[in-house]
Amino acid sequence: MLVARGLSHHGARVQLIERGTCGQEASWAGGGIVSPLYPWRYSDPVTALANRAQDAYPELAQALATETGIDPELSVCGLLMLDAADHEEALQWAHRHDRPMQTWQPAQIQVREPELAEGSERALYMPAVANIRNPRLVKALAASLRLQPRVDVCEQSEILRIETRGDRMTAVWVRQQNEEVRLQADVFVLAAGAWTGQLLAQLGLALPVTPVKGQMLLYKAEEALLRGVVLSQGRYLIPRRDHHILVGSTLEHADFDKSITEHACDSLRASAERMLPALSALPVVQQWAGLRPAAPDGVPFIGRLPGFSNAFVNAGHYRNGLVLAPASADLLVELLANAPTGLDPRPYDPVLRGIKPALR
Repeated sequence: MLVARGLSHHGARVQLIERGTCGQEASWAGGGIVSPLYPWRYSDPVTALANRAQDAYPELAQALATETGIDPELSVCGLLMLDAADHEEALQWAHRHDRPMQTWQPAQIQVREPELAEGSERALYMPAVANIRNPRLVKALAASLRLQPRVDVCEQSEILRIETRGDRMTAVWVRQQNEEVRLQADVFVLAAGAWTGQLLAQLGLALPVTPVKGQMLLYKAEEALLRGVVLSQGRYLIPRRDHHILVGSTLEHADFDKSITEHACDSLRASAERMLPALSALPVVQQWAGLRPAAPDGVPFIGRLPGFSNAFVNAGHYRNGLVLAPASADLLVELLANAPTGLDPRPYDPVLRGIKPALR
């Protein structure tokens, strides 16, 4: 959706094809933390996208709220990471990338988050990290696109097959209301999350983007129990303005299965209540799952597809789709517009990363 929005702002006419409902897969299912978890553990290409996207979110959230009346609820609440083993590496990373990060002792942790369980020896705190209410973000983005006269949003439209001629994609056939419809364009962008590899297989390309399931829980408290996001042993708690608390998440290699399980619920509850004992007195009000599009090293593929002059991809953001979205969309729009890029595109280029064109 952000690519469509950016292209329309550059004067392009855009048709967005969505198999289901816009923004209802991984973008909806995630937690909305506007930072990678343990950001220093990622490679420089991910960090470059993340830093640029984090800086872009305030303006984006405000613009969407103004355009649509839907507030994505971006809140700069901070990220508190308890007992990270690679503490010194984190501080060095923060200094290198000019990202605020502080070392906190137990007393500081308890002053900030008095409801947390005691026992943490130290923490890393990033005060500038925000969270955004991602279901409201994707709702605002979809509403924004429908206000754009140059954008046509086609939901419930499954791509059945792709037509090519020489080095060009020429059309896609989609199913709309039980009819097959042929849609043509000058340029095509494939950005189908965990399903992108299936689409590219129709072009004879093997894109190493695979689904990784994540399950999450939602609690509802009567009052605020946390001030900011808390991360411990890979699990996190995210407070919302209405006192909901999200708990995430599992990492499961289960192909395209999005079913929820009792085992995951028990595991997430145990993690959540270990961190925040007050949750043990509250019921879980919702459990859900989504599929992350995992690429090698978490680095997305952004750029022209090998063997094609007019087909591009933007996929493979793994756990950081929402985090990286504004920057990865801007990069692809800049490439499509033949404009100067704000980031070096080479680390994301499918051709340079070894995706081979099909023999035709």
